[in-house]
Amino acid sequence: MAEFIKIYKDNPNPKEVKRVVDVLRKGGLIIYPTDTVYGLGCDITNSRALEKIARIKGIKLAKANWSFICADLSNLSDYVRQIDTATFKILKRALPGPYTFILPGNNNLPKDFKKRKTVGIRVPDNTIARALVEGLGNPIVSTSIRDDDDLLEYTTDPELIFEKWENLVDIVIDGGYGDNVASTVIDLSNGEVEVVREGKGDIDIF
Repeated sequence: MAEFIKIYKDNPNPKEVKRVVDVLRKGGLIIYPTDTVYGLGCDITNSRALEKIARIKGIKLAKANWSFICADLSNLSDYVRQIDTATFKILKRALPGPYTFILPGNNNLPKDFKKRKTVGIRVPDNTIARALVEGLGNPIVSTSIRDDDDLLEYTTDPELIFEKWENLVDIVIDGGYGDNVASTVIDLSNGEVEVVREGKGDIDIF
């Protein structure tokens, strides 16, 4: 059964953050808050954990389109090919924020993502999510816990999330009520701005 851990967004407790990071390092799965819907995530470098998420989602890992949750843009070059100044300015203007940017991947992607030509990058405006990534030392791979047809109530209420997921993951973080709208997805991989999915986040800034 999963642990249910309360972490306050305004001042994440370092001790609780470390508890979650330790589970991530051991290949655990977590459900955690972002600036949009709650996410299901694991350490991006742990193949067994990635396979677990793929099984839960009912997809093959090779075909999974998951986001890399980053603390900031400082490690962008670890996973993304060199981008031009205009693209970087868009990222700086929008992040942290409720956006997923599809960017060209480089040769340093973790082994389970080596064949990817693009990668989705997220820097959520949520102190808990960013504290977890900072503590882990590398991104968390993430997928939204939402129904394919409709956003269900359990994606907003941490207690309902725990009821549904307690036997599937290792930790559910209660970071307060989540949103019920996923991030806006912007494709910048070809040097142009293409809105793939409108969600939370103002597309007029592009």
